[in-house]
Amino acid sequence: MKTIQKSTTKNLCSNIQKVKPKKKSKVNHKTEHHKDTSLSQFLEKWPILPHGFYQIDALELAPQLLGKYLRRDDVVLQITEVEAYRPNDSACHGRFGVTARTAPVFGPGGHAYVYLCYGLHIMLNVVADKEGVGAAVLVRSCAPVRGLEIIQQRRGLQTDKPILLTGPGKVGQALGLSTDWSKHPLSSPGGLEVLDGPKPEHILVGPRVGINYALPEHVNALWRFAIADTPWISAPKNTLQALKNTLQPA
Repeated sequence: MKTIQKSTTKNLCSNIQKVKPKKKSKVNHKTEHHKDTSLSQFLEKWPILPHGFYQIDALELAPQLLGKYLRRDDVVLQITEVEAYRPNDSACHGRFGVTARTAPVFGPGGHAYVYLCYGLHIMLNVVADKEGVGAAVLVRSCAPVRGLEIIQQRRGLQTDKPILLTGPGKVGQALGLSTDWSKHPLSSPGGLEVLDGPKPEHILVGPRVGINYALPEHVNALWRFAIADTPWISAPKNTLQALKNTLQPA
């Protein structure tokens, strides 16, 4: 497996500045902002991402997934927050080696890795890098784009506020996923797809959430990314900082 490349983390650290999260967004994310466009027109504008898009380091792939769309049938979500998990990362499921549960993580980039957390929450990950590496990107939060009523029904929550989709378990539930979706090719039409989308103007970066069991160097690594100026981000928000420039390859 690859070792963690310190230069990548160093580049990140040199490109951040502390900022206070904004209380309100200039963009209204509460409603389905593409409802005036037919689904066919939407798909024509934002096609399915090719398999090769994912064949890069998870730390490089993670910020590139921001703004992209997840689609399952009539439900479309925009990815607003992610976390990178890499080989030799003490917070990555790949640290256990290849097991019945973790095998999808070691597959080729561009497949889904879906697992059950605490026996309750379905967590969607996008596998990164080449086959055998063992890396993925967790989708932490999304914004609703299409299928709001279906999302609300699956979530059992009649709201269009960020609480609907800010959290990885909420995303999996909104898409109606189960662990059966692990190994699903995200670049194949039908089922679960990742579509191209607009590149965010500004990105926030910070340490990952809920990994206190990991080594300090991984607990503190700035491998969590989110779109700035949107309320569709999970807690905690005060650990996020502004990424001044585009992430440089390792």
